[in-house]
Amino acid sequence: MLSIIVAVARNNAIGFENKLLYWLPDDLKRFKALTTGHTIVMGRRTFESLPKGALPNRRNMVLSRTCAAFDGAECYGSLQEALSKCDSSDEVFVIGGASLYAEAMPVADRLYLTLVDDIPAQADAFFPPVTTVWKESWREQHSADDRHAHAYTFLLYNRKK
Repeated sequence: MLSIIVAVARNNAIGFENKLLYWLPDDLKRFKALTTGHTIVMGRRTFESLPKGALPNRRNMVLSRTCAAFDGAECYGSLQEALSKCDSSDEVFVIGGASLYAEAMPVADRLYLTLVDDIPAQADAFFPPVTTVWKESWREQHSADDRHAHAYTFLLYNRKK
């Protein structure tokens, strides 16, 4: 199963200058809980943005045309090649960036989306629109609090059959 996991602003912004727009501890905890023990696929720039390199307790796959050495990660030239190396029983998560999200949207089965109730002042990376091929199957809303500057909603979408 191919899943996409992403946090987006109300205008579908996801990043600025190769950094996440928001620091939401509960979203990061959810990301870790969902992806631990599974395969994660990311673009080169997303891998380079990780503060400590490859994420622990996950099979890390990086997509890059040059396939330079990515410590703790496997490298593939395309999403299709990376997916061909995955066990069909595993849930594989695409974790960014923008161009990889756009490539994965037509073939993904599931979308884990965190919608942040904000429009950032600056953004240079955006998530593609969630179209009618997706059906919302779960939603959990959260208010802003002392650890979260913005209200946010966890959403789960499944591709319509």
